Amino acid sequence: MASVSLLSSSSSSSTSLKLLHFPSAFEFDGIGRRRRRRRRRDKNNSLLKVTRSSLADASTLLLAAHHTVDRYIRSGMVIGLGSGCASGMAIQYMGRQLRTGALKDIVGVPTSVGSASEAAKAGIPLNQYQDCSQIDFAFDDADIIEEGTLVAVIGRRRLQGEESILQEKSLLNAANKLAFMITESQYKGGLDGAVPVLVQSLNWMEIAEKIDDLFLGDAEVWRRPSIGQADPLGGINPLVTKEGHNVLDLIFTSPILSLAEVAESLDKVDGVVDHGVISKFPCTAVIASEDGLQIVDSLPRNAMEAL
Repeated sequence: MASVSLLSSSSSSSTSLKLLHFPSAFEFDGIGRRRRRRRRRDKNNSLLKVTRSSLADASTLLLAAHHTVDRYIRSGMVIGLGSGCASGMAIQYMGRQLRTGALKDIVGVPTSVGSASEAAKAGIPLNQYQDCSQIDFAFDDADIIEEGTLVAVIGRRRLQGEESILQEKSLLNAANKLAFMITESQYKGGLDGAVPVLVQSLNWMEIAEKIDDLFLGDAEVWRRPSIGQADPLGGINPLVTKEGHNVLDLIFTSPILSLAEVAESLDKVDGVVDHGVISKFPCTAVIASEDGLQIVDSLPRNAMEAL
């Protein structure tokens, strides 16, 4: 079931209006193939609870950042600090809340050198991420989120310095709760664009050919360059991550009908270390638009009775 509520900021008292109930077992076809039969439909096991609020007179992403901090972060928490525009705004706002005393005893765990730098400037105490680290809550920017599932893609942007898709994804998966901050154009079905894939460097071409065969007719595989123009082979300066991997951009030329199936297929390819698809429960998408914020929460099926 999905519950939809409308909240209006023009009234002194908030009004919750239950508009619709419908089954949430969203169904998606498998990835289309020209030479392969489509897989059987994959049924989602998640519930989505949607809340809309009408807000105006401020930057939409700034509103998303402030809402994320105010709604989900409490004193004493260990917070995973994401990378990107909205995450930078959230980090700055967290620092302001710490300085005013609205938040206390916060520890930030950065996903990148960039977020660590932002946090240091904001006066947020930092700790390094380790596999055993406890992360109470994490926020991040996503490149795109699949409507109806909240499966996200990270890592499309060119990596800077010591940024690491592996570290970012590991930290987000370790968090007890995760929120992505995006614009409405980044939340849709029938996704397009690239999925970054981390592969072993020594035999990257062999791995790329396997991936190309797997998604023949639906996507192209290009090795990401460190500088200069993109090139199928990565040019003369292919990107090598700090962990020593190449990044292949799986560029879809037809709609992605199921990110979960893309991830499942990539996980089975020998030589693929990881990829930019992340599916996390519980997860929230804070979606900014000119009309305000749309908050979409994913909930496991066993949470249905709690609604």
